[in-house]
Amino acid sequence: MVLVLKEGGIMLTKRQLLVLKQIIRSYTETGQPVGSKALMAQLPVHVSSATIRNDMAALEDEGLIRKTHSSSGRVPSTKGYRYYLDNLVEPAAVTPNEIAAIQQGFGGHFYKIDEIVAQSARILSNLTNYTAITLGPEVTNLKLTGFRLVPLGNHQVMAILVTSNGNVESQLFTLPPEVGSDEVEKAIRIINDELVGLSLGEVAQKLQSEVPGLLFKYMTSPDGFLDLFGNVLRKAAEERFYVGGRLNLMDYLGDSDVDQLKRLLAMMDDDQGTERQAFNTLLGPLHDSHIKVKLGSELTPDVLENLSLLTANYSVGEHGTGMIALIGPTQMPYSKMIGLLDAFREELAKRLTDYYNHFDQ
Repeated sequence: MVLVLKEGGIMLTKRQLLVLKQIIRSYTETGQPVGSKALMAQLPVHVSSATIRNDMAALEDEGLIRKTHSSSGRVPSTKGYRYYLDNLVEPAAVTPNEIAAIQQGFGGHFYKIDEIVAQSARILSNLTNYTAITLGPEVTNLKLTGFRLVPLGNHQVMAILVTSNGNVESQLFTLPPEVGSDEVEKAIRIINDELVGLSLGEVAQKLQSEVPGLLFKYMTSPDGFLDLFGNVLRKAAEERFYVGGRLNLMDYLGDSDVDQLKRLLAMMDDDQGTERQAFNTLLGPLHDSHIKVKLGSELTPDVLENLSLLTANYSVGEHGTGMIALIGPTQMPYSKMIGLLDAFREELAKRLTDYYNHFDQ
């Protein structure tokens, strides 16, 4: 009997590893508890039902599988899934149909980075039938490339800010009556002379330190103009966070989980509030190339209890790093989903890179 030592100090034989792997595979496909007779027919080795029952008892003693009230079969525990993910899972190859669906989804013409990132959430959700989340490339590397104000009459202006990724942010403002057109022109010149070419982070810093002093030389009251520019700058620097398949949550959250569903939706829709910050912390850092899987008690806040979260980062070189994520039931085909996420992030990074290359020409 060959013992295999894996993480957590759990000692299993090679056959017990096969049994655990098959229980997870079968339960994922059918949603039904798995018994020894079914395993005997499914395993690649020929052993008796009694031998399999002994192996299942050993797995149960380790807390990797558990009984259910309604059946004599066994289902994977959260610990069993964790062991499987850490030691046994192998990413499945993406099928030609899945590759075609991804490429077709990205087949349209996109005018903004945001359109590509938003579309990616819809494609991933449609492919998996789970809830998909995509975060656009970090905005810290973006640079301010232009700023202007378009007068609309009655002290109203349209503030237009352009960033290095081609995004154009615009917002309607009403200027204080005491701010004259000559002052506005001088202020715009200062903004373009002092801030264009800097990263948005550097622009925000200078807006607090150097720019007010410069504006005071030409404007009797620059506060209104500073607020105007600061508001449109914050809009440009907002994190791009898109969700696809919100209603898919209803497929794997039962009728008794209505409160959990409401809280999850609130977290996704909270923009820059505390709920969103908690969710972003859960998603993890952007500078990790591995696909991560968190499940069960590993997920906080408890609104994500009984769910799984898969995250994968993608890189667009000097334009930054973003993230794609899936939220689904603990009972999901991890091998398939991990393989799909890996292929999907490559295609998304390629589409974004193509956009940047076209924009830079």
